[in-house]
Amino acid sequence: MGTLLIRGQTVATVTREVPYQQLQFYVENPRIYSFVCGVSSTPTQADILERLLGLEHVRELVHDIRANGGLIDPLIVRDGEFVVLEGNSRLAAYHHLASEDPLRFSQVKCTLLPADIDDKLIFALLAQYHVKGKKDWAPYEKAGFVYRRFKSQQVDLPVVAAEMGLTKEEARHLVSVYEFMIKHDDANRDRWSYYDEFLKSRKIRKVREDVADFDAFIVSQIKSGAIDKAMELRDKLPTICTSNPKILKRYMVGTYDFAEAHEVAVTAGGENHALNKLRRFRKWLVETTTEDDLLDAPKSVRDSIQFELKEIEKKARKLKDLLDSKKAAIG
Repeated sequence: MGTLLIRGQTVATVTREVPYQQLQFYVENPRIYSFVCGVSSTPTQADILERLLGLEHVRELVHDIRANGGLIDPLIVRDGEFVVLEGNSRLAAYHHLASEDPLRFSQVKCTLLPADIDDKLIFALLAQYHVKGKKDWAPYEKAGFVYRRFKSQQVDLPVVAAEMGLTKEEARHLVSVYEFMIKHDDANRDRWSYYDEFLKSRKIRKVREDVADFDAFIVSQIKSGAIDKAMELRDKLPTICTSNPKILKRYMVGTYDFAEAHEVAVTAGGENHALNKLRRFRKWLVETTTEDDLLDAPKSVRDSIQFELKEIEKKARKLKDLLDSKKAAIG
């Protein structure tokens, strides 16, 4: 007999040996969910076992458990249906070991939770184990966990974020990326980093807001492998997005592929630091709020602003003359 403290609630437990064949994989476990999602709407226990046995870390567990002669930490199991809430990878390893030595590995040490334990406590327990503890969930798995806690369990996002040691903004970003992948029918966990970078960039966001079908186009580029790595999307797509709009249009209609569009954008000045600073300054100058801010400033500040503008005007004229001279010299 024992207890577990979950979100301030004391839950009674019993730890004992259970035949491994009685135990069921927990489909809602974030790692399992991320592997079976999109494979089958109703995955069988055999489906889950097959997928888990193909994972490298499960193969490593097989060696570790065999060398130790059993488990060090018991599986966490919901009584009644004997669903394994924590330890599904170890259960898969046990299946493999029992096929080799059924007498030695027929029983598994389990800590049983009540059959009627609230699902919200289960999710809180998983967060404690994997996010604040082992931290072994991949970003896609973590995002799926946050998404289901927020959407399905209807737990306020700040509460979910606190459970997982995240800021509210980090939790919101995970949800937005996961929702984006659902919307665009991409359950490939290996492509998470592409969408993470895509939704993270402010330069890309402006084009997403202004250009119809841009999201769908980039998703097709990611799915087809036209953008080879997430790092390339992160480093090159913003340059395309901030270059001449004609370059982006030609990229989207297929005149340029991704590499060509980036090369043309770089040549056109899309990555030039000086040019980008000048563009940002010009955009700030033409904003209506800028004029209001300048005119509404106190007199002493307005006098200083006038001085700065005169200095900028003189320097701008000199720089323009230098560029005109260089242009004439080149011919």
